[in-house]
Amino acid sequence: MDDPQPLRDVMAADRLLLTPEEAATVLGIGRKTVYALMKRGELRAVHIGRSCRISQAEVASYVRRLDAARSHPQPSPDAA
Repeated sequence: MDDPQPLRDVMAADRLLLTPEEAATVLGIGRKTVYALMKRGELRAVHIGRSCRISQAEVASYVRRLDAARSHPQPSPDAA
């Protein structure tokens, strides 16, 4: 299993904003997936000049939304 130390380092930092790469590390997904989530509006980014950052609060909110969706699955339109 991967060493969780980089994850702890990112989350323990007193920074409010993460780079997409850091958010990917925290979420355990790829950088391209983070950009795809941002494009679909599922993960909201803050733009500062040409840089884009994601708040730790937004990452936590995204995980809560995933957990809520898993706990309360929506019926499939084909099920009707």
